[in-house]
Amino acid sequence: MTDFFEFQSRTKILSGRGALLRLANEIKLLGGSRIMLISDETLKTLEMTERIRSVLQEEDLPVPEIFTDVPTDSSLSVANRIAELCRDKNIDAIVALGGGSVIDTSKGVRMILSQKSDDILQLSGYEGLPAGSGIPLCIIPTTSGTGSEVTGVAVIRDESRDLKLEFISTNIQPDIAVLDPEMTVSMPPKVTASTGMDALCHAVEGYTCLQKNPLSDAYATTALRLISENLLKATKDGSDTDARIAMANAALMAGISFSNSMVGIVHGIGHALGAVSRVPHGVAMNILLPHCMIYNMDVCKAGYADLLLYLAGPEIYAATPESDRAYSCVRFIRHLSEQLHDLCGLPLTLSEAGVREEDFPRIAEASLRDGANLVNPKYVDRDVILSILNRAYRS
Repeated sequence: MTDFFEFQSRTKILSGRGALLRLANEIKLLGGSRIMLISDETLKTLEMTERIRSVLQEEDLPVPEIFTDVPTDSSLSVANRIAELCRDKNIDAIVALGGGSVIDTSKGVRMILSQKSDDILQLSGYEGLPAGSGIPLCIIPTTSGTGSEVTGVAVIRDESRDLKLEFISTNIQPDIAVLDPEMTVSMPPKVTASTGMDALCHAVEGYTCLQKNPLSDAYATTALRLISENLLKATKDGSDTDARIAMANAALMAGISFSNSMVGIVHGIGHALGAVSRVPHGVAMNILLPHCMIYNMDVCKAGYADLLLYLAGPEIYAATPESDRAYSCVRFIRHLSEQLHDLCGLPLTLSEAGVREEDFPRIAEASLRDGANLVNPKYVDRDVILSILNRAYRS
């Protein structure tokens, strides 16, 4: 931990059963009066977009535009297109309903509008975004993994260069996050598992990356305890609303943690796997995390040993020799992945996820351009990335 740190978390959180019904009033308090609802085709088919429109219009908040043509990986061109629609429709507030791609796209739209820009690519850079004009952004996550509903990070794909670009600024953080189990009970088991492991990875990296601090540590460890206690329950029984809201809270807290402490090599390689090989982000995190923890072990051993307490509980922690606690932490995470594999088929290897060995050089090059590696606690180069990819391919 450094002698000085900054911590930012400005998002208002509405969490629990019925949280959705409080959204309209919060938007009005922020000055919103005409809403753009951004979502995806799946949620439109499930009529969840109409549910949100109905909740808002019952409180006299019109929703003149619903945009659902968001790709699996958010893209620069889609963000630009939605921003143009917002201007045409005189939109003054944005509501995002969905997972990571929808949320990151919505953050991109808000960036464009608040900065009065025509092209989001002009706004790229680390912490270089001014506040701009106020465009309320409200997030309703339908998965429990990214934590993007509270983070100052947006990952948006540049289609022309096959890269995932990171936009990082406290001015990206949404104004409101709504965690309502009604929005996540329909999540399939495999998505529940992969997004849950994404949240777990956020907490582990949030606890061990170079910008960690006492506040980010508190969020990370609480998130890990909730994930350990509830991820298998939520995967086995999606109607378990107690497990669902616990996982939603865990993902949010892990998001607050890593948004302040940053993420490292797992995300550095994972973003490249998504861009080059189209591996879903949570699947990549699940596969890579144990291998990257072993690589970081010599500098993170004490931190990983700490985390065993929150993952396995006090009895197992106390019974484990101090010298073996860090490795036991890795084994615990791997065993959790294996249980999820047996429950729903969550891939354990890159080969299972459809990654081709001949693409490893491209993945490594893309990973080296990812800023997440800069805050990894241990130096990362091309050979390191290739060795991790090779280990993760079959084991």
